[in-house]
Amino acid sequence: MNVILVDTPNTLSIIYEYGLFDMYQNWCKSFCTYPRSYNFFHADYLFSRLKKMCNFQVVVAEIDQILRPKNMLIVRDTAEVINELESMVKYMNRKICMTYTKENEGFLGVRKST
Repeated sequence: MNVILVDTPNTLSIIYEYGLFDMYQNWCKSFCTYPRSYNFFHADYLFSRLKKMCNFQVVVAEIDQILRPKNMLIVRDTAEVINELESMVKYMNRKICMTYTKENEGFLGVRKST
């Protein structure tokens, strides 16, 4: 499923062509997924956008709740946000699989423990 932030450009026509599910979501509000959970979550500059709108620590907790055990969160964002996320997920006792920062862009891979 593809979740698009409410205030981003409309890319749903591309998603429909591939036959994928999609929806708009304001991540500052709760994201109801019951009874589903997910294996993989990819965030492309999501947290830097959310930092302007709301407290993204709550969003990190929500994403952690959505992910199944032993599955992945992949984040691509600014180096500042990556460093902040890295300290958060270490505090949550999650395994960091990869961190890479070049200039002002970074990648973070997090594996959820059981």
